[in-house]
Amino acid sequence: MFARLAVVNRGEPAIRLIRAVRELNEEHGFGITVIALHTEAEQRALFVRAADEAVLLREVESASGPYLDHEELERALRLSRADAVWVGWGFVAEDPDFAELCERMGLVFVGPPAQAMRQLGDKIEAKLLAEKTGVPVAPWSGGPVSSLEEATKHAEEIEYPLVVKARSGGGGRGIRVARSADELEGAFERTQVEAKNTFGDPVVFMESLVGGGRHIEVQVIADAHGTVWAPGVRDCSIQRRNQKLVEESGSPVLSAEQQTELREKSIALVSAAGYTGAGTVEFLYQPQDKTFAFMEVNTRLQVEHPVTETTTGLDLVKLQLLVAAGEKLTGEVPPEVGHAIEVRLNAEDADEGFAPAPGTVSVFSLPTGPGIRVDTGIAAGEVIPPEYDSMVAKVIAWGRDRPEALARLRCALRDTTVLIQGGTTIKSFLLDLLERPEVVSGEADTQWLDRVGAEMAETPASHADVAL
Repeated sequence: MFARLAVVNRGEPAIRLIRAVRELNEEHGFGITVIALHTEAEQRALFVRAADEAVLLREVESASGPYLDHEELERALRLSRADAVWVGWGFVAEDPDFAELCERMGLVFVGPPAQAMRQLGDKIEAKLLAEKTGVPVAPWSGGPVSSLEEATKHAEEIEYPLVVKARSGGGGRGIRVARSADELEGAFERTQVEAKNTFGDPVVFMESLVGGGRHIEVQVIADAHGTVWAPGVRDCSIQRRNQKLVEESGSPVLSAEQQTELREKSIALVSAAGYTGAGTVEFLYQPQDKTFAFMEVNTRLQVEHPVTETTTGLDLVKLQLLVAAGEKLTGEVPPEVGHAIEVRLNAEDADEGFAPAPGTVSVFSLPTGPGIRVDTGIAAGEVIPPEYDSMVAKVIAWGRDRPEALARLRCALRDTTVLIQGGTTIKSFLLDLLERPEVVSGEADTQWLDRVGAEMAETPASHADVAL
């Protein structure tokens, strides 16, 4: 096991890593030292205070900031004297060039090999590999689409409605829907521009739009000895403009046989790529005809990993570290027990189109109780900065079944108090959301919230009195 571990992340992911390391040290006597990399504004942040040591990231000229600047990260990592690096999710977590930088520096990158990350992170290459390994894909362009003329030809074969997608990136960016030939040119050109500006890669492809689909994903983790586990299946269908708001494990619409099939397909895909570490294989599921279509692989741990941990008893961050240190995955894959649901409590104003609403956290009281877990990276008195992710906390509830998990989650949210000077959270919106009949019944698909969004915005929040 490595002795000095640098965390190239901040806030909640960094705290998640620190807690996992503390448990490993207590359990195995490893003595791993965690070094937090941080900006000057974060010197008193919770994750910096919780780490064993800290190294300052200097200001950089690039607009993307020091957490994405390879030159500055290399300088800080050398100062840290780390022998391994954990990246979590966001920033350089899916950057194969950074993984190669770590390799050149002689550092263990806690994640997949750069080659596997590059292949699976490229959505076109990932689809081609999926086809080779028998993983179902939706009708698509079969490769990159470089011109409007090509796009028009592919559209005739794929048929409308269809989606134009960026080859790189994620997070709901670089995606446009074309429902008719009249919309194709705008969707194609806007996706190219956004892909270039956001990911530095203008290459796009096209695929059929799975209407009324469910966003289903499979958690995988693989060691370097040929063993791959797929311990959890999640449903992340409640989204706003391709951004997940509610995640659960397992899916309320899948049978045990369907989940087993998805696990097997996911294992085959990542095995073919020579993958190690944690990752997520994402699918769209059409409940009407009971078909799956492969979407992409996220070559990192997901924000929503706690729902899988809660139903399986696994600690995926500890497994990441053990696998990166050369350990084998041993024993049987633990089954999922019960049901878990997670919501993302963000510092946003739902009444203003979910605009960021950062500020100083003056009151911060978190819920407790049976089956409740809260992951956060802030404390009272800290500032939620406008330049980073607006998440305040992830609130997770486990129950023996879905109704119990949902009831516990609603109670936990009501017991959560966050007062942000100059800002607010989406707490009341989430409480209203969790009481919608479509959510209670488990019928909401990926486009449901966008369809009813205007209706919810026009309806007075029934939980406005508990908005704190």
